[in-house]
Amino acid sequence: MALEIERKFLVKNDAWREAVEQEWQIVQGYLATTGTLTLRVRMKEDDAYLTIKGPPHGITRSEFEYPIPPADAQAMLRELAILPVISKVRYRVHYGDRMWDLDVFSGSNEGLELAEIELKRADEHVSLPPWAGAEVTADPRYSNANLARHPYKDW
Repeated sequence: MALEIERKFLVKNDAWREAVEQEWQIVQGYLATTGTLTLRVRMKEDDAYLTIKGPPHGITRSEFEYPIPPADAQAMLRELAILPVISKVRYRVHYGDRMWDLDVFSGSNEGLELAEIELKRADEHVSLPPWAGAEVTADPRYSNANLARHPYKDW
């Protein structure tokens, strides 16, 4: 089974920008969200994916991701996704011996910046970079599925 083990933090300053190694434009939408499942379609530049995530158990949950034709993803975003869709730029940022993902949201979630670190184990130690602010891993408001239903600008 594929597992996602992830911690999420607010970003408190722009010091991370000097360590950016890659960046992508991402547009994603949620086709279904329940207490036990989320079904997401994502466009990452010219690639597209369908992702199924199970319920969280602490910072761990099952995750299955499959490539799909970009034209199908565009149609799903247009015709099936909960609105508004999520728009963001994802930056890959190196800190210490780790790669972090920093998401800078636009559209209905403009002003929100989140840093995520994927782990191999739930109890793995993480040295926080100076730009990592408050941890929001357990705060459901910061899940992308929630941001689709309750955008940051409406908080």
